Amino acid sequence: MEIPPQEAPPVPGADGDVEEAPAEAGSPSPASPPADGRLKAAAKRVTFPSDEDIVSGAVEPKDPWRHAQNVTVDEVIGAYKQACQKLNCRQIPKLLRQLQEFTDLGHRLDCLDLKGEKLDYKTCEALEEIFKRLQFKVVDLEQTNLDEDGASALFDMIEYYESATHLNISFNKHIGTRGWQAAAHMMRKTSCLQYLDARNTPLLDHSAPFVARALRIRSSLAVLHLENASLSGRPLMLLATALKMNMNLRELYLADNKLNGLQDSAQLGNLLKFNCSLQILDLRNNHVLDSGLAYICEGLKEQRKGLVTLVLWNNQLTHTGMAFLGMTLPHTQSLETLNLGHNPIGNEGVRHLKNGLISNRSVLRLGLASTKLTCEGAVAVAEFIAESPRLLRLDLRENEIKTGGLMALSLALKVNHSLLRLDLDREPKKEAVKSFIETQKALLAEIQNGCKRNLVLAREREEKEQPPQLLASMPETTATEPQPDDEPAAGAQNGAPSPAPSPDSDSDSDSDGEDEEEEEGERDETPCPALVPPTDSLGPGDRSPPGSPSTPTEHRISVSSPGRGHKVFVVTRVESPPERAEPPLSPSLLLPTPSLPTRSSESQQPPEPPQSGPSLPNGLKPEFALALPPEPPPGPEVKGGSCGLEHELSCSKNEKELEELLLEASQESGQETL
Repeated sequence: MEIPPQEAPPVPGADGDVEEAPAEAGSPSPASPPADGRLKAAAKRVTFPSDEDIVSGAVEPKDPWRHAQNVTVDEVIGAYKQACQKLNCRQIPKLLRQLQEFTDLGHRLDCLDLKGEKLDYKTCEALEEIFKRLQFKVVDLEQTNLDEDGASALFDMIEYYESATHLNISFNKHIGTRGWQAAAHMMRKTSCLQYLDARNTPLLDHSAPFVARALRIRSSLAVLHLENASLSGRPLMLLATALKMNMNLRELYLADNKLNGLQDSAQLGNLLKFNCSLQILDLRNNHVLDSGLAYICEGLKEQRKGLVTLVLWNNQLTHTGMAFLGMTLPHTQSLETLNLGHNPIGNEGVRHLKNGLISNRSVLRLGLASTKLTCEGAVAVAEFIAESPRLLRLDLRENEIKTGGLMALSLALKVNHSLLRLDLDREPKKEAVKSFIETQKALLAEIQNGCKRNLVLAREREEKEQPPQLLASMPETTATEPQPDDEPAAGAQNGAPSPAPSPDSDSDSDSDGEDEEEEEGERDETPCPALVPPTDSLGPGDRSPPGSPSTPTEHRISVSSPGRGHKVFVVTRVESPPERAEPPLSPSLLLPTPSLPTRSSESQQPPEPPQSGPSLPNGLKPEFALALPPEPPPGPEVKGGSCGLEHELSCSKNEKELEELLLEASQESGQETL
């Protein structure tokens, strides 16, 4: 197709100018001024400056610590007073007194205590002059009457200046949605924040998504307290779903939240299936019931490693729930502390529990205070004590255990060489025969003497056989089978008494699974005074045994050094000398060292590889409990489902190979790193 003359493109002439086609056909004309403009446009060039000149300027981000260089106490106090004057708010005398006592301002200070002070928005704004100059380990904002504006401002400051590693915002019921939103942003952005205490601070439906998102995406929190935070229902569902992917959180406290035995417990069971890093779960004073315990047991069965402490104090559990627990205990390889106090378990429930405990290879501390036991139940407990080479502490207070039960416990302690503390009521129970009261007193003395004997044996064992180079760094464990009943010494040596660096205090602490790694050996620290459960709960705060070298813990904040999760255990075979006259215990029992190896050793025990048993169905029904056998099914079959994140062996090996490998671990000499 030919182009019409009026649409012909411009043709360059001989002199290099651009010739334009005529506007009309047959009327050629020389180049016009518009053509010159197009020529200049075509000749434009783009040039760039040299690399040195390409950036004309830059603005550095503000340094949060530009005010903190070589700061003095007087400067901090002066800046705070000036801010209060500018904002027309009152100064806090308690804060001024603390500031005057600070000396070394170049490091994180121990605590900023504002507990009980009323903090409105202006008062919170004035605190920025403190936070921009000083950092703290603990910032205590308990019961400070924070509202949404004040809470948002404080949380933004703590996030920006990284003001605290431990934050207490408990008993602040009016921080609202915006306050929780700012708190969630702080949790997500502040890499130094390890401990958050939000007891009695409601986390309602419209606030829970912010916190759940912060915990799911990225959070450095290792300890989270949400007691009495109105979590039942959707908040707990969001929280549990988020925590499935959280690998940093170690301790979760959910007491007094009215958690039910259906949806709430199902969420917790699913959480345990997928999260293998959570070590302490405190559910005391809820309504878990037997139906809810079934869900939790189902989650525990799925764990290869994981939960170390489970507190079920006062959850209306009966003998029916103990049937679930008895079936689950042979499968658990990391659970060390189980607190079932203040539940109407009864003698029948303890019989169910006994069968699972005897097959278990990890439980070190068992709480059965106020569980409606009589002499019959005490006999069942005594059978477990006689069989256990690793139990460290047992709490049987507030039960009707009379002469017959005490006699059984006393006889059991004669063959048990691991139990360091057995808690019983000090006053003897009323008997029809008056002479039995004196018998009870004599039996109580025998029981205490048996525990003291075990302690002395542990010390002797430690002094004789603990290699000096293993003292503060190497958690030693054994993978040999427990010896028969006629060789209690070997059973005690190969069991779990080894985990307790401080004998009595270890048996009291719920959080030993984490404290084991602290180089200072301070394993009795409590996260917060508010953690202390009822005095006989064997819970996180019950840790002051008589005669133990306890340190004052009222002012301590953290249970553990958070963020630790990668442990290295050494599997050691312990040679049994041919002539062994006294029952030895693990040498690390009395050392203030960071060794608590029982979780590892139990996972290597050849006699009890993970068992599968009849798996609990996802849709549990109330009548399922009626079909449970009275004791866990025997058989060493390997558990099918396990946590892939913590799996120690190759998934390509079949069940028979796994069993052989576990057996070899107990027979080979030398050491093997898990």
